[in-house]
Amino acid sequence: MRLYNSLSREKDTFVFPQDRPVTLYVCGVTPYDTTHIGHARTFLIFDVLVRYLRWQGAEVRYCQNVTDVDDPLFARAERDGERWQDLAERQTAQLLEDYRGMNILAPTYFPRASAEIGTMIPIIARLIELGHAYVVAGNVYFSVRTDPEFGKMARMGYDELLLTANQRGNNPNDPRKRDPLDFVLWQTGNPGDPTWESPWGLGRPGWHIECSAMATRYLGDQIDIHGGGADLLFPHHPCEIAQTEPVTGKRPFVQIWMHAGLVWLDGEKMSKSLGNLVFARDALREHSADTLRWYLLSQHYREDFIYDRAEVARAGDAAQLLRTALEVTGGSGLPLHFEVPRSEFAAAMDNDLNTPTALAVLHMMAGNMVSAAAEGRDVTACQAILRDLAVALGFTLNA
Repeated sequence: MRLYNSLSREKDTFVFPQDRPVTLYVCGVTPYDTTHIGHARTFLIFDVLVRYLRWQGAEVRYCQNVTDVDDPLFARAERDGERWQDLAERQTAQLLEDYRGMNILAPTYFPRASAEIGTMIPIIARLIELGHAYVVAGNVYFSVRTDPEFGKMARMGYDELLLTANQRGNNPNDPRKRDPLDFVLWQTGNPGDPTWESPWGLGRPGWHIECSAMATRYLGDQIDIHGGGADLLFPHHPCEIAQTEPVTGKRPFVQIWMHAGLVWLDGEKMSKSLGNLVFARDALREHSADTLRWYLLSQHYREDFIYDRAEVARAGDAAQLLRTALEVTGGSGLPLHFEVPRSEFAAAMDNDLNTPTALAVLHMMAGNMVSAAAEGRDVTACQAILRDLAVALGFTLNA
């Protein structure tokens, strides 16, 4: 299987480990405004990856976190006048409900950052001991100058790295920093923010250290595949690399980095900050889970996706054709055989999870089966193959 690695910028060969499960970590949500279609598409893509790896016979251990210690969550809770814990709990429950509605498999591990503080503190302490981090007035920062390859994945110069980081939460004007690009490992936070005990005083972790701690705790020092949205190409994932590898002493931290394209609506990136959201629960009121799955997989996962409500209906026609092909009853005539489509399906999926081509194989099979059944041919054997491939992609095959 060849998967595009955002670090090498090539399709790297992924060989299934023989003596242990495949390990997959995917960065999850900050639990407010869940679950919009941008979230849903990303998690749907990795749902398909997990299903396909298992279809190929691999055992998979999949960890997806909940970032319930984060500035935007606290700000939303304060705006709405509720406890941040209550907001996080309600929104996480909504996420899981949406997963069930979209037939997205639950991860093997689903840790919440608020319950993993004790895992983060020793990592931060070790980074200080190694000279990669420094303490100022109860805040701990990672020194990017100690990592000559910092930001390699992003392929940017320093000025562009700083500009991008600033757009995604970095404070370059913090007078306690040695370098404007240094990132927070532990912070005292704002008045009213939740705090935890630490060797540096009351505070809370930075965003990046949360994922390093949860990934290594649940999956080990080195991970096969690490995924998320394309907006995590910088700074989040490079920060994970920078802070993890010195502590574990093992490189690479991740064998293959996978990033899903962003979802756009009406010409703008769908995002919580812009408020231009289509929620999964609303889409599910209008369309079946199979319709949404077909639609969201109809473009390659690395491409940005323009959500078009009118196009979803066309995906519904394709999903209906699948069901029709599996329900038709042929006759006792010449049996219809499909040997090549199974290999074509696997070839597409092995080529960087090429779901559009895989869907085309299913669509071709379904159309031929409906036509053959109408001619009185026996399609029973083909129905078993089609069902197997459709289930491998996560279709429920329900109306």
